[in-house]
Amino acid sequence: MKKLFLFAVLSVNLFSFSQEHFAGLSTSSRIGIIGADLNPAELANMHHKFEINGFGTSINVSNNKISVKDLSSNTNLERKLFSGSEPVNLSFNAVILGPGFAIKIQKWAFAITSKSILKFDLIDIDTKLGDAISNGTLNSLAGANTIASTKNQRLNGIAYSEIGLSAARTIFSSSNQKISAGASVKLLFPGSYANLGLDKFNGTVTNTGGQVYLNNTTANLNIAYSGNLANGFSNISDYTKSLFGSLNGYAVDFGINYQLKGDADSKNNYKVNFGMALKNMGSMTFKNDSNVNTNYNLQIQSTVANPFGLNLNQFENVDNLQEIETILKNKGYLTVVDSKSQIKIKLPALFSAYADVKIIPKVFVSGYIQQKLSNDSDNDQIANPNIFTITPRVNLGFFEAFIPFTNSSISGFNTGFGFRLGGFYLGSGSAITAIATNSKQIDAYIGFRTAFL
Repeated sequence: MKKLFLFAVLSVNLFSFSQEHFAGLSTSSRIGIIGADLNPAELANMHHKFEINGFGTSINVSNNKISVKDLSSNTNLERKLFSGSEPVNLSFNAVILGPGFAIKIQKWAFAITSKSILKFDLIDIDTKLGDAISNGTLNSLAGANTIASTKNQRLNGIAYSEIGLSAARTIFSSSNQKISAGASVKLLFPGSYANLGLDKFNGTVTNTGGQVYLNNTTANLNIAYSGNLANGFSNISDYTKSLFGSLNGYAVDFGINYQLKGDADSKNNYKVNFGMALKNMGSMTFKNDSNVNTNYNLQIQSTVANPFGLNLNQFENVDNLQEIETILKNKGYLTVVDSKSQIKIKLPALFSAYADVKIIPKVFVSGYIQQKLSNDSDNDQIANPNIFTITPRVNLGFFEAFIPFTNSSISGFNTGFGFRLGGFYLGSGSAITAIATNSKQIDAYIGFRTAFL
């Protein structure tokens, strides 16, 4: 299991690239497919008749423990990750935008898009327990440590893809106002999945003779896995091998948009652009003959064979949930509550709202808020943060530059920089704070799209 925690550290250390993908770009007055991913109603505001998405990639890592400065120092990152008393929350996720096409026909607009998602999350991990598992061989613990957590501590990984079918229509338009509505149906292709949930954990961790033991322990344990992540989810290749599975789920987005119009001769022909959307309302099911989705009662007590309880050092080289499950079963610590062959996973439903205001010609300021509507502690839930972003932006037409200021429920405050040159874009929501301050987030995105007529 140490390898799983090490993967979390390496996600920060190796990628060195929050949760808001394409920060600053998605609220651009250059409306298109990326804006429609934020709110499908934005398709009705396209400036061109056709748009083609070539590619786009956004990689994000955020956490509440390890800072960018820690990466360049001699800090022991595993020790740092499990320091203090605040539970560990870490998220690594990547979005790959594939080919997409949008067309506007009078008051209507339509789009077909493709996207792949890779995610790994540590959610509410108790620092004492994480330290015992990850650093136990380093003798980081002394004496006995009692752990009593009311949270569901989760390690969660997922890889899946989606094809979106979107439509939007202008439902009211006058000389100075415009209202549009839109919807997207997303066809979901689950690839692979893994979840370990440790709910209502109570136990004692001791360091005896350089070995770390867990004893007098009770918890509700969920172990679920499907596809490649059944064999391990501590390497990026575990995710990329199974991005596209069979069609087995759907989700819907709904949005509405209001514009207070400005100069009719300008492509950025609004004074205010305001929108709201409900997103990711749906689920997908992993169906595989080798699926495991089991809820257990975990009970660890001293026995004649194991007088100190469960030796956590034996998890040092474990990198998949099958091995964890086998070790606990063989020791007699697990009692099955229920077991299923299917794994049904809910997407991270959220509400979002934004407003983009023209301050003076070519200068805009936008605000964006994202509020999750789901509970990250549920074992069948993909996690998502709450986000608030303010983005000042200069749009010269062919060239656009922006500086997003973001507050995330995981990593706190961050700011970055991005630009668009024609259809090419490059940016980060955290580059400035990553360089100048003790930021706990790093991300980057790049892509290309084109529009015509």
